[in-house]
Amino acid sequence: MILGRVIGNVVSTVKHPCFEGKSVLIVQPVLPDGKTPKGASFLSVDSVQAGVGDLVLAAREGNTARQILGSDSDPLHSVILGIVDMVTHEV
Repeated sequence: MILGRVIGNVVSTVKHPCFEGKSVLIVQPVLPDGKTPKGASFLSVDSVQAGVGDLVLAAREGNTARQILGSDSDPLHSVILGIVDMVTHEV
C-alpha cells in the first residue's frame, strides 16, 4: 500500500473500454508527513471519490485493482482504496 497525495485528474477522449465511467487520478507518493514527495507519481483508478489535494491510500498491484473494481480481465494496475483522515506515528 502507498500513501499518496492526489495532484491531478486525467482527462481522455479516447481510452480503453475498461476506463469508461471511471475516474483516473494522478497520485504522488508521500512520506508519512503527507507533504514530502517520495518517488515518481503514477496514475490510479479512483474507487472512493477522492479529489485533488486528498491524502489517499493506493495499491499498485494489478490483482488488487481488478478485485476492488470487479474486473477480472481488464488491464488495471493501480487503485485508490481510501481517503486518509490522519496519520499518526508512534515510536
